[in-house]
Amino acid sequence: MRHGNKVNHLGRKTGHRKAMLSNMACSLIEHKRITTTLAKAKTLRVFVEPILTKSKDDSTHSRRVVFSYLQNKEVVAELFRDVAPKISNRNGGYTRIIRTGNRLGDNAEMCLIELVDFNEIYTKDAAKKTTRRSRRAGAKKSDDNSTVDAQVEVSEEATVIDENTESEVETTNESTNVAEVVASEEAPAAAENSESETPSDENENKEESAS
Repeated sequence: MRHGNKVNHLGRKTGHRKAMLSNMACSLIEHKRITTTLAKAKTLRVFVEPILTKSKDDSTHSRRVVFSYLQNKEVVAELFRDVAPKISNRNGGYTRIIRTGNRLGDNAEMCLIELVDFNEIYTKDAAKKTTRRSRRAGAKKSDDNSTVDAQVEVSEEATVIDENTESEVETTNESTNVAEVVASEEAPAAAENSESETPSDENENKEESAS
């Protein structure tokens, strides 16, 4: 019986267990996801999440406290440089455990533990959900867009009408110019025809009188 045994010792002494959790936390921060047994993943989550919360405050004291748990300068630098800005807006729940089945050798339950904010598949869905807006806002925007579109269509129609009127005016002007040119060309031709017709009429009159 457990009787208040709230800590899973994982079959190891205290020093061995702390060293193992420290190494697993370093691997998780460095690779953003690791595969391990379900019991170790649950214990690692309790161990690493307070460290991730501490990394939000980038100060010398916070770095020293985190280093006392991890004992790795490179991992501490990466934690404060890359991981802390990603988790700055999240209040806890930095890790996710996904079960992957049982191990073949001893049938131990295996899982994948990862940092939530570094999974691109799930973060895209979350971003889409957070950017959704209510129907009222969408209706207002659609009304505004419809009014703008209507104004644009009216302006386009006005420009088209102006262009059509200009083209009609140009065609009428061209037709009047052509008519004037044709009339000016026909006037001297008509005068020549009248002159050519008059002597023939006189000749005919003379012939009729002679007969």
